[in-house]
Amino acid sequence: MTDSKRVSFIGLGVMGYPMAGHLANAGHEVTVYNRSSEKAAQWLEEFNGKSCSTPREAASNAEFTFMCVGNDDDVRSVAHGSDGVFAGAQLGSVVVDHTTASMELAEELDSAARDKGCSFLDAPLSGGQAGADNAQLTIMIGGDQDTFDRTFPVLDVYAKIAKLMGGVGAGQLTKMVNQVCIAGILQGLSEGLHLAEKAGMDINEIVDVISNGAAQSWQMDNRAATMADRVFDYGFAVNWMRKDLDIALRTARRYGARMPLSALVDQFYADVQAFGGGRWDTSSLIERLRRVEE
Repeated sequence: MTDSKRVSFIGLGVMGYPMAGHLANAGHEVTVYNRSSEKAAQWLEEFNGKSCSTPREAASNAEFTFMCVGNDDDVRSVAHGSDGVFAGAQLGSVVVDHTTASMELAEELDSAARDKGCSFLDAPLSGGQAGADNAQLTIMIGGDQDTFDRTFPVLDVYAKIAKLMGGVGAGQLTKMVNQVCIAGILQGLSEGLHLAEKAGMDINEIVDVISNGAAQSWQMDNRAATMADRVFDYGFAVNWMRKDLDIALRTARRYGARMPLSALVDQFYADVQAFGGGRWDTSSLIERLRRVEE
């Protein structure tokens, strides 16, 4: 690093933990906060930095504060209040929310940042835990150009691509489109592979052929084999996909967009949750088809 920054990172989950680590390894001065102090202590054993007992304390000396938690309510719990990020945010600093959340929350956080004399970016992520571990995340960003330009060199530490999509909320809207597309692809892939199974075909042989044609997708390349083996205890959880689809469907109503397939797949994921698959990978849609017939 030729330009070390003072950064704070709020939330050391499966994504935040390695992302904060990449920032530390790049030479930035990193302060972390996590609701579980044990996780923060574990992070400090692995990386250079320090931890704080509140988000306010973590943000108080930071030029850039990153949040990466679970949902809208989780973000509010660390952003607002007397111990929140905005209570400690420095004048002129930048607050970045990496959580996949609603456009309404992005607008709320931007307003809070302006009230504190700092700037805000909504910056949800795609790439999963592997992308976070390998610093190969796709980051979809909403905000103004000047704030993006200031923040990009820090984001670039763990990004494969980081692109400004428009004003505040545009990053979250882009992530909604991403999740809607994934859900539709996975349902189609599940039905195709289920047909192959029922017909007695070898799924892996079929995928070896069709993945070289127009049916090819990231989901096919990375999930077809585990779908065939009925392995789902990893990856992006059904519970989180339902949260994301709920946000997308509510936003679709806001704009008058029709998304019948997304609404249907959301209910299919509800079926997966009902038989205990809430923590399974989203490719478990195929298991719903199997169990309906069993």
